[in-house]
Amino acid sequence: MAGSSLLMLLDDIAAVLDDVALMTKVAAKKTAGVLGDDLALNAQQVSGVRAERELPVVWAVAKGSFRNKFILVPAALAISAFVPWAVTPLLMVGGAFLCFEGFEKLAHKFLHSKEADQTERQALQEAAASSEVDLAAFEKDKIKGAVRTDFILSAEIIAITLGTVADAPLLQQVVVLSGIAVVMTIGVYGVVAGIVKLDDGGLYLSQKTGEGAWRRFQRSFGRGVLNAAPYMMKSLTVIGTAAMFLVGGGILTHGVPVLHHWIEGVAQNATPLLGSVSVIVPTLLNAVAGIIAGAVVLAVVNVAGKIWRAVKR
Repeated sequence: MAGSSLLMLLDDIAAVLDDVALMTKVAAKKTAGVLGDDLALNAQQVSGVRAERELPVVWAVAKGSFRNKFILVPAALAISAFVPWAVTPLLMVGGAFLCFEGFEKLAHKFLHSKEADQTERQALQEAAASSEVDLAAFEKDKIKGAVRTDFILSAEIIAITLGTVADAPLLQQVVVLSGIAVVMTIGVYGVVAGIVKLDDGGLYLSQKTGEGAWRRFQRSFGRGVLNAAPYMMKSLTVIGTAAMFLVGGGILTHGVPVLHHWIEGVAQNATPLLGSVSVIVPTLLNAVAGIIAGAVVLAVVNVAGKIWRAVKR
C-alpha cells in the first residue's frame, strides 16, 4: 500500500512537472517576442558608460530586474487568485502599450532628422567625456533608467505568462511564473553582457600576434566581429520593434474574439492561393493590427498631453 501510494505520488509529481514544463515552454514562446526589444533597449542603456564599468552596470541592472520580478510575480499571483477577470484586460493594456512603444519608435525615426539625432548623440558623448561630469551620478542615472525600462518589459512578460497559466493550479502558476522570471532575467542580461563586450572581444582577437594559420584566423575573426557589432545592435533594434507589433497586435486580436475569428477566416481562405505560406498570414495581420493600434494610442496620448498642458497653464 505504501509502495503504491509512493508511486502514485511520484506519478502526480511527474504529471505536475510535465504540465509545468509544457506551460513554461508555451509561456517562453509567447514572451520571446518581448525579449528582442528587451535586449536592444538594455544593451543601449549602457552606451556611454566606460568600458571597465560596462559589466558592473549590467550586473546592477540585472539585480534591479530581479527586484522588479520579486514584486511583479506575487502581484500577478494575487491578481490570478482574487481578480482573475482582470488578466485579459491587463494583457490588452500591455499589448496596447507595446504597440504604442513600437509606433513611437517608428514616428521618431521618420519625424526626426538625422542631424537632430546626431547632435543629441554628440552632446551625450561630450557630456560623458567631460571631466566636469560626475561619472558616478551618470552611471547611477543609466542604471535607474534601465531598471525602469526593465520593469515595464518585465511586467509585460509576467502578464503574458500569467495569461498562459491563468487556469492552472496555484502551485503550477508559482513554478511557471518564478521559472520564467529567473530564466528570462539570466538569459537577457547574460546576452546583454555579451553584446556590450562584443567589441572588446573582437578588438582582443584582432590584436593577436603570430604568423600561424590559427593566429591569422583569430585576427580575421576579430576584425569581422568589430565590423559586425554595430550592425548587430541596429538589427536588434529593428527586430525588437517588429516584435512589439507582432506580440502586441497578437494580444489585442486574441482579446477581441470577432477580430481573432476574422483573421483565422482570412488565413483559411488564403490557403488555396498561398499554400503553406498562408501560415504567416495571421502573423502579418497581427502586425498590421499592432501598427494601427500603436498609431491610435500615440495620437490619443499626444492629444491628451496637449490638453493637459493647456489646462495646467
